[in-house]
Amino acid sequence: MKKAILALSGGMDSTSLLLHLLANDYMVRTVSFNYGQKHSVELERAKMVVNYLHSNGVDMSRLTHDVIDLSTITQFLNSSLVEGGTDVPEGHYEEENMKATVVPNRNKIFSSILQAIALSLANDTSSEVDIAMGIHSGDHAIYPDCRQEFRDIDYQAFVSGNWDAERVKYFTPYLEMDKFGILVDAELSCERLGVDFDEVFKRTNTSYKPLEIGGEWYSDYKSASSVERIEAFLQLGRPDPVAYADETGPVTWEVASNNVKKVLENAKA
Repeated sequence: MKKAILALSGGMDSTSLLLHLLANDYMVRTVSFNYGQKHSVELERAKMVVNYLHSNGVDMSRLTHDVIDLSTITQFLNSSLVEGGTDVPEGHYEEENMKATVVPNRNKIFSSILQAIALSLANDTSSEVDIAMGIHSGDHAIYPDCRQEFRDIDYQAFVSGNWDAERVKYFTPYLEMDKFGILVDAELSCERLGVDFDEVFKRTNTSYKPLEIGGEWYSDYKSASSVERIEAFLQLGRPDPVAYADETGPVTWEVASNNVKKVLENAKA
């Protein structure tokens, strides 16, 4: 059976990639990172997704999940996404202010850890291991560490610094795909696995500004990550099963999606 290490954030993209791997007969070791992100609810959502899949036919021997705590680094990071940072901006990813959401060297830090885990597994099992990452075309403009040129250089450094590192490869099937394409792929994977698409994705978090109301967590619908997700569901022609809210309280899908439609119209104007 093929083996993969997956950076599972608890968001839409990495969850879709997890479904893709399982639907294509991989054994998957998932890893989530606590780096002091304001939207740390995503760590609980990652666990919820894994538990749902375990209870719906995915054998525990094929899917594991661990959280790596990097939170002590938070105090040294300059980003709106981490605790102590400035407010997370709202709008579309194409806007200049979204650069405030870059976490310095985040994917390089994650990659180094994933490479170490993958190479250790490859050596233990004398087999090849894929490092799977859900980076996609919408990330390229704002996040330089999601671009292919970075991945290539980073991989060269990994191979140069380790014995037998060629056993480890990168698997980034969404690199040139947008979020709509990712959701289409997720629908197909859910069909193959026999799991409910809505049940999976209502357990995810893509929001950079989630709100806790009455002990429950809701996604915002104004930050760039949420706008891009809602746009993809609109293209897919089905409501997002995640619960949305704003400062007034929970809102319907119609309220959240109509706001995004206005944002997209303004972006085109």
